Amino acid sequence: MTEKLRGAEIFVRALADEGVECIFGYPGGAVLHIYDEIFKQDKVQHILVRHEQGATHAADGYARASGKPGVVLVTSGPGATNCITGIATAYMDSIPMVVFTGQVATALIGNDAFQEVDAVGITRPCVKHNFLVEKVEDLAATIKKAFYVAATGRPGPVVVDIPKDVTANVTEYIYPDSVEMRSYRPTVKGHPGQIKRAAQLILGAKKPMIYSGGGVILDNASDSLIKFSRLSGFPITNTLMGLGAFPGSDPQFLGMLGMHGTYEANMAMHHCDVLIAIGARFDDRVTGDLAQFCPDAKIIQIDIDPSSIAKNVPVDVPIVGSVSNVLNELIDIIDKSEHKPVARDSDPWWRQINEWRGLDCLRFDTTSEFIKPQAVIQSLHEITAGDAYITSDVGQHQMWAAQYYSFDKPRRWINSGGLGTMGFGLPAAMGVQMAFPDATVACVTGEASFVMCVQELSTCLQYDLPIKIVSLNNRYMGMVRQWQEFFYDRRYSHSYLDSLPDFVKLAESFGHVGMRIEKPGDVDAAFKEAFALTDRLVLMDFITDQKENVYPMIAAGKGQHEMHLAPTDRELA
Repeated sequence: MTEKLRGAEIFVRALADEGVECIFGYPGGAVLHIYDEIFKQDKVQHILVRHEQGATHAADGYARASGKPGVVLVTSGPGATNCITGIATAYMDSIPMVVFTGQVATALIGNDAFQEVDAVGITRPCVKHNFLVEKVEDLAATIKKAFYVAATGRPGPVVVDIPKDVTANVTEYIYPDSVEMRSYRPTVKGHPGQIKRAAQLILGAKKPMIYSGGGVILDNASDSLIKFSRLSGFPITNTLMGLGAFPGSDPQFLGMLGMHGTYEANMAMHHCDVLIAIGARFDDRVTGDLAQFCPDAKIIQIDIDPSSIAKNVPVDVPIVGSVSNVLNELIDIIDKSEHKPVARDSDPWWRQINEWRGLDCLRFDTTSEFIKPQAVIQSLHEITAGDAYITSDVGQHQMWAAQYYSFDKPRRWINSGGLGTMGFGLPAAMGVQMAFPDATVACVTGEASFVMCVQELSTCLQYDLPIKIVSLNNRYMGMVRQWQEFFYDRRYSHSYLDSLPDFVKLAESFGHVGMRIEKPGDVDAAFKEAFALTDRLVLMDFITDQKENVYPMIAAGKGQHEMHLAPTDRELA
């Protein structure tokens, strides 16, 4: 016999039946029936953030680290609109997330009622799908559909807008075991003929290159990628979103590619004859000038999203399917062939790559009187033994973290790649820490990004989240200043921050530990002291060299082979 429950009870019961462990949210009038039911149960933990944007970023960080959909609950009107930046962040990076927004009662929709906005209309451009629940009878099934859509195929955020009267009305509770949607059937098996064509190209390659992206991580296909790379012996690079999919410390790994990628990765991309793109979308920060991108390469693209195939770059062998399935098929074909792994010590292609690698493009001045941000990240890697979860905000500090923290495991690098969202780092770290309470979690940030969601320090105190915040403080919007130096004749228009708080006192005012580090010789000791405080949030304010820039760099409109390697270098071909 089925139970009859109010919509609010159905909501909470459905989350529990879906296996949701925690939700991030902020209450308001339209969702008070739901919050009352949350109060009455203990199966689903609610994390009270201090701003709805923080809720979406926290759910995003939770999803990226755990692989499970992140869940958000906010009220109508400004509660929903405050989520837009976080929803768009997840959408750009294909992160599974379900955002529940309260809505005014169905009879008031369209009447400009108090705290009414068209949440479905506003979010339509930046969600994978959204729903407006008009009847309580549809609530449980809609929740099931939302989680299914968010987590399958190419993942993404889904919004479910729930009017207040729906949460008050009563119906029988039945939560579906499964869901099938006629208009939504992701292709997971690659076309056998296309896979064979890809294998023929791979087996005949003289200068091959593996270019892997975030899709490998989203599909939990790192093991398959490693096996494929080992079997082939090919050089491999990761995108910013793909870091950790292949071990960063492995000799086959050439480092990250793209605008701030390594010289060897970008040059190998430019000169390869067969490019195997795996779960990567040919983002403009990767390709540079499209007219010069991989000019001599036959391109294989593997992606679960058919709309991503040949979207930016023409490809010779398109394969629609899940990364793991397609890679495993390729592995089986190559393993049965007479192909032998490419030898790094004798192969002409590898010899060329090692020449490029010999330029040591990530070198930096280690004798400066100022703290170098690169050295801070290297010290962070050492103190955490490369085994931490690292979140970041967006800018120079993000690029230095990507370059100098060698990620050997997937889902350890948590950053906003596509949208480039300042303020992401701290709330994302909260989500990661909630997913893995005993893990080491560090947020690498800049002083400009950090203040955007600084209120979440209060959430961290309430839930005892011992995050370590590494602020690379150069008193500038660093990446803006770098572009102004390079392309705007050093006209530093509004990029200098001259009214910053005392971050040590700020951290202490929120109940945390604050540290200010100003000398290069104090960096290691500061990290040891901070990480010894295993049960406290510590904000480390590193006062870094204001003039330091991120290198290598490909200027906008240039090809991958046209890089600035250091302040005294110019474009190298």
